[in-house]
Amino acid sequence: MATAGSVFEDPPADVLAEAAAAFGLLASPARLHIVWALAQGESDVTGLAERVGGALPAVSQHLTKLKLAGLVRSRREGRRQVYYVDDPDIVDVVRLMVGRLTDRAAPPRRRLHGL
Repeated sequence: MATAGSVFEDPPADVLAEAAAAFGLLASPARLHIVWALAQGESDVTGLAERVGGALPAVSQHLTKLKLAGLVRSRREGRRQVYYVDDPDIVDVVRLMVGRLTDRAAPPRRRLHGL
């Protein structure tokens, strides 16, 4: 809810469409896991497949989709293609959402006697 004196303008339709497309890509648990892993540090497709538990071809396809959407970038190091998240805002959104849901899923802490 907006407070008195604050004005929130609606974003243009093309911005909303782009945001919806990005969220749509992140709606896949596998792609979200890949972005989460890359938010912790860059990796090649083999390392990502091992970390997220996916088959190499499937992880490669997910990376291609994420790269086409501009959520992930890559660079060549010799024969390896190294992937990374270049947008700190994407990292923030993913960390915030996953962190909040992780906190909600955690069992409540028991109160110590007298506290």
